Amino acid sequence: MDLFLPESGLVIWMLIAFLIVFFILAKKGWPMIMGAVEKRNAHISESLLAAEEANKALAGIEQQRQETMAAAQAEQIRIMKESQDLKAQLIEEAKVQARQEAEKIVTEARLKIEKEQAEAMANIKNEVIALSIDIAEKLLQRELDDKPSQTAYIEQLLNNNQPRIEA
Repeated sequence: MDLFLPESGLVIWMLIAFLIVFFILAKKGWPMIMGAVEKRNAHISESLLAAEEANKALAGIEQQRQETMAAAQAEQIRIMKESQDLKAQLIEEAKVQARQEAEKIVTEARLKIEKEQAEAMANIKNEVIALSIDIAEKLLQRELDDKPSQTAYIEQLLNNNQPRIEA
């Protein structure tokens, strides 16, 4: 058992060495260790505050993003409505213009038809007149081949065309 029991001189020297080391650590080591611990504690506290502020900022940014998205959606709806209104307006204008063009074409066609009809009537009238003159000429030539019938026909015409004097 002697191995486990130190001698009294050794215990004293170990106690002196321990007290010297404890004294040096108490004067130099503990303030450095405690300073490092406090510095680390302050850094952790600052990091927690910064993280808290970052979370608040992130929440503000998220709210701002949602507001921006809502505004963008409202703008998109407004633009879509404007484009639909513009589309309807353009279609209506195109319909009006098409009606006007159709009316113009119909009017021009009617005028052209009336003009062609008048020309056709004039041509028919001229042909009827020419045919009537040809027929009358042939009839007169046949009936007036001899001199006495010509004289009788002229006298008849003169009697029919004389102005009448009424008393």
